[in-house]
Amino acid sequence: MFNSLSDRLTATFKNLRGRGRLSEADIDATVREIRRALLDADVAVPVVREFTAAVRERALSAEVSGALNPAQQVVKIVNDELVAILGGQTRALQFAKTPPTVIMLAGLQGAGKTTLAGKLALALREQGHTPLLVAADLQRPNAVTQLSVVAERAGVPVFAPHPGNQGAETEVVIGDPVGVARDGVAEARAKQHDVVIVDTAGRLGVDQVLMKQAADIRDAVQPDEVLFVIDAMIGQDAVATAKAFEEGVDFTGVVLSKLDGDARGGAALSVATITGRPIMFASTGEKLTDFEVFHPDRMASRILDMGDVLTLIEQAEKAFDAEQAEKMAAKVSAGEDFSLSDFLVQMQQMKKLGSMKKMLGMLPGMAQMRDQLENFDEREVDRVQALIQSMTPAERENPKIINGSRRARIARGSGQTTTAVNQLLERFTQAQKMMRQMSKGGGMPGMPGGVPGMPGMPGGGKKARGKQAPAKKVKGKSGNPAKRAQQEREALQRALGGPAAKPSAPGSAFGVGGEEPAEQDLSKLQLPDGLDKLLGGR
Repeated sequence: MFNSLSDRLTATFKNLRGRGRLSEADIDATVREIRRALLDADVAVPVVREFTAAVRERALSAEVSGALNPAQQVVKIVNDELVAILGGQTRALQFAKTPPTVIMLAGLQGAGKTTLAGKLALALREQGHTPLLVAADLQRPNAVTQLSVVAERAGVPVFAPHPGNQGAETEVVIGDPVGVARDGVAEARAKQHDVVIVDTAGRLGVDQVLMKQAADIRDAVQPDEVLFVIDAMIGQDAVATAKAFEEGVDFTGVVLSKLDGDARGGAALSVATITGRPIMFASTGEKLTDFEVFHPDRMASRILDMGDVLTLIEQAEKAFDAEQAEKMAAKVSAGEDFSLSDFLVQMQQMKKLGSMKKMLGMLPGMAQMRDQLENFDEREVDRVQALIQSMTPAERENPKIINGSRRARIARGSGQTTTAVNQLLERFTQAQKMMRQMSKGGGMPGMPGGVPGMPGMPGGGKKARGKQAPAKKVKGKSGNPAKRAQQEREALQRALGGPAAKPSAPGSAFGVGGEEPAEQDLSKLQLPDGLDKLLGGR
């Protein structure tokens, strides 16, 4: 969603690096580029003016002129101001003191309210709540049926006493959505559901009839939260739409849907500032699990290519099996070998996190590798999983037994080639070496204390290319007769297990002269076979 804006801002900050001091002209040029980037991203003009004015004022102040690294200080200022226009702080749902808590959804036609109702219900159910969905959208064809399907997938009940509009083939019979909403709250209270989510009909900002209907539903059920669902790809029209719903329904929070789209995302940067209402949730995909709490500081970090490691950790904690992780940690610490069965378990855990592209995109600095991420084939994980599942349990535990015939069988079983099998085994061998190194306390390969070069990375592993260190020359015999005689005597003494011969006395250039060493009794020595012949039978 924010790729274009992120690239523009990152390129702008690169121009400031390496400068010990920023002049007013440098700051003006930077602010001008930020203004263009925000306008290109469809951010509302009043928001752009307010944002750039605040950035310029702080950039010209003493906090930048006195900083050791002015460029980084400007980035920090932009980050702080982005957090401010996105809402400042994370806003959680306000639950009623006396259940049930009533949550009403409102928004434009096609904004994704019905799907979002299922996502919100699933998230609340996983937190231990007992939500009930109420089908109060009787206007759109098959809206009640769609909500029933979504509720079944989310594993939550739905209250739908009226079938609503069934399409053009049947006579359109519109019921009373206000009465359905009121009865739904009563049903939740009777069956002890602690949360009620009311799905209302989509409407336009100029549709006074439907806007009045939404206001009547609000008055009838007295919701604790009214969430305005807005399409993140709506662009400049987000301002007018938000103001119309603020006047007609007076919502308490905003939910951004379709945040995984390829639009420029100006709505997300405009609606919170224009309405003064916080963004509470974000829908990031089509699956019911593609739903997350909106954190302004984390979103600002994503826009500035600083990553979102906290969200990645939270998602990993939800997806990974703690018991399985403890077993794996114990296995590594005990020095046991990392097997293909362990590798398969880890891959299955990773798949629970969702899209690999999305997960890798949360790491800092990944904007510089966006092309590689875009070209990453998500099906590669499935192919590797198919290869491992085509192996026998013995082959997974001990890949060394996989010979040529076994490789051919595995390739046929997975519908792939033997080359794919070879590549998997090669990568696994490198991963296994890395796990062994970690279990010995040597750190990650390629780091201080580890083996040189990380497998698969340039300059490391078997595929390393480039200049090799020259091999040390084997020391041979000297051309000097005196030195050569000395080397022969030392070699002989070492072979006999005795001390090296002492240097000859001064003036004995050829090893003669001086005191004769005491003759050693060689009969007591245990000589290797054949060595006595070399010594002349002594």
